[in-house]
Amino acid sequence: MSSIALLYLVLLIPESPPQLPPVQQSEMIRPFIWNQDARWDSLEAKFVLLKSAGCEAIRPALHSGIQNVGEILARIESNSLGPTSPEFHQLEEQFFSLAPLIGACPESVQTYLALSSSVRKALKEQSKHWDITNGGIRELLYRLLYGERSAVEEVILQLPPEQQPPALLMGTVEPSATPSATLLGVTIHSGDILVSRGGAPTSALIARGNDFQGNFSHTAIVHVDSASRIVSIIESHIERGVAIATIDDYLRDTKLRVMVLRIRSDLPALIHDPLLPHKAASTILARAHSQHIPYDFSMDYTDTSKLFCSEVVSAAYDKFGIKLWMGMSNLSSPGLRALLADFGVRHFETQEPSDLEYDPQLTVVAEWRDGETLRKDHIDNAVTDVILEAADRGFRLRYDSYMLPIARIVKVYCFVLNAFGFEGPIPEGMSATSALKHEHYKSLHMMIVEDVKKGSDQFRQEHGFNPPYWELLRIARTSAKKLLDEK
Repeated sequence: MSSIALLYLVLLIPESPPQLPPVQQSEMIRPFIWNQDARWDSLEAKFVLLKSAGCEAIRPALHSGIQNVGEILARIESNSLGPTSPEFHQLEEQFFSLAPLIGACPESVQTYLALSSSVRKALKEQSKHWDITNGGIRELLYRLLYGERSAVEEVILQLPPEQQPPALLMGTVEPSATPSATLLGVTIHSGDILVSRGGAPTSALIARGNDFQGNFSHTAIVHVDSASRIVSIIESHIERGVAIATIDDYLRDTKLRVMVLRIRSDLPALIHDPLLPHKAASTILARAHSQHIPYDFSMDYTDTSKLFCSEVVSAAYDKFGIKLWMGMSNLSSPGLRALLADFGVRHFETQEPSDLEYDPQLTVVAEWRDGETLRKDHIDNAVTDVILEAADRGFRLRYDSYMLPIARIVKVYCFVLNAFGFEGPIPEGMSATSALKHEHYKSLHMMIVEDVKKGSDQFRQEHGFNPPYWELLRIARTSAKKLLDEK
């Protein structure tokens, strides 16, 4: 018994806290903050007023607003503009102003969706000639692309089930010479990139833990066999590292949204070799078949011996001279860095899945999203955002110290399972301490989510419409303050 007690005491010895690297000069980019609470409240008040007026009364203003956006878009599409051109500010203003009109009179929601797709296409086209590593240009693209997405989703979340638009929103038709197959009604090609959002708390953290908060947490690359047309999806999971999935396997994991991206066919490298995307996918597929590639918890995109999900895609294309992630993610917030360090992250200038939406080398082919999954997505985002706010004020993850010896024993068990090619309850590459802190994070996230769901239902009963994102944030802040004060 004394030896067991001694072993338990030894296993109780905590790890040294992670030493965070100093912020590098290249990481000193100002995090984007909308800082427009008054504007959001004004849009909400306008929506309430218009909703009570009815479609007949607001139809003239609605048609005028649609026309205004269309005219601005036409000027953008017919000219080569620099990022400081006034049309982009006008487009942002008009597109946001149109949202409460569409929400109050959803008969034109399909027109609004088509406008949003045109906005994205026009911005992607214009940005081909811009330096998106420039902070101001990155901010402009974010405001417009993320902003139009947010406006559209606020509208969708106000629609009753019978007026919900189809989950599939088609994007730009981008030609490809590589083998193809069909995914949920969309023709996908070998070399296409799937960017998605998972349903786990850590998925929301990956999407939101960025100086430019995003909507996506996972990337994968598609391979279509030229003879059999069998689709293989190569991705990297926290639980098992790089893996090869069928379409069914891929869709079986919770996906709150999925976007298909394709390398532009007019890039010089593809003009020289139209099959380049297929070759890139074939190379990473062959490597995944030939060896076990662990998950890269440190998020070091310069070391390809281990791969996190974004690295699977970037490493595949890098071998063929295409450098994706033209705009890198910076994780500069002290609270965010401390939180991610608890999970093993050591590199805070890295490749985030959401960044690919802004890469001008890529075309958005299609996206799937619907009202039910959007509601969960938005609630998870709001909860994550308030946890990150708390982290900046000093909140840190913790664990019950008596559980550490147990977790370390489980980790040894997992090490044996990993050696024989099996998954264990603690992912390969994650320490016992990180696993316990991860459980604390999940528990806290889920408790706040339950509070926000109740608060959201109460808001809907009191006001007659679903709470927009800024209201979800307020509800989540109240819940987080209560829980963190209690703990």
